[in-house]
Amino acid sequence: MSKYTQIRLDIAEGIATLTLYRPDKMNAFTRTMMAEIIDAIDRTDADDSVRAVIVTGHGERAFCAGADLTPEGGGHVFSDPTQVDDLSDERVRDGGGRLTLRLFNSQKPLIGACNGVAVGVGATMQLPFDIRLAADNARFGFVFARRGITPEAASSWFLPRLVGLPTALEWCMTGRIFGAEEALAGGLVRSLHPQGELMDAARAIAREIADNTSAVSVAMTRAMLWRLSALPHPMDAHRIDSRAIYRLSRSGDAREGIASFLEKRPPAFPDRVSSAMPDFYPWWDEPGFS
Repeated sequence: MSKYTQIRLDIAEGIATLTLYRPDKMNAFTRTMMAEIIDAIDRTDADDSVRAVIVTGHGERAFCAGADLTPEGGGHVFSDPTQVDDLSDERVRDGGGRLTLRLFNSQKPLIGACNGVAVGVGATMQLPFDIRLAADNARFGFVFARRGITPEAASSWFLPRLVGLPTALEWCMTGRIFGAEEALAGGLVRSLHPQGELMDAARAIAREIADNTSAVSVAMTRAMLWRLSALPHPMDAHRIDSRAIYRLSRSGDAREGIASFLEKRPPAFPDRVSSAMPDFYPWWDEPGFS
């Protein structure tokens, strides 16, 4: 998509900033927004100049107020309105899950800067981010039980891994809105910041990644930590660790990493994600919906 209508994507100095942009709707989520975010992540993955992606919401009130409950033109809110008997049909798929699965597969680090209210899919879309920061006035809510539905966006997989099962159960079963301090204490966010300092804090982390690390190393590390931590035995991780170290230790980035350390200078890593990922990547078979 050459022009977005519900998000903004800005790329400068190695950092992409993706802003949810529906000013009159508290950045509420729609299928259009879903498609635009997915397209933007496709673009940042394909752009070797991008070293990190910051995701935030427009304004100071809301990151994303959840699914748009009053969509333009009416229509079904939570899912495709078509009556389908075969539950493996693609039309059954949850839009939030389509988004979080794409975020999960990002090759670039994702940094969330939650600038306000984040409820429903506004909260669950943040779960595949690698680092989450929040404004001190942010509020969160996994409100699905209060809307007569269930957690979506694969959050039953992501949320317990981030905050633990007891906290995930409490937040989802009560559906209550909670503040930034509770989100911090529960491990949902890394740190809290005054509204005016939030983006600077997110950019500082992105800058740390962009200026000091190998893009290939970071892409591999992201995939390994997200995927291998969920496997049943450490031997599963050891197999991939071994292959990754073996291949990457012979790379141009490894040579530059050692040389820059010994010479006490900033690194200038030559390898690119588009062309230098190890030959066994991806090592997994991506499952289908059916």
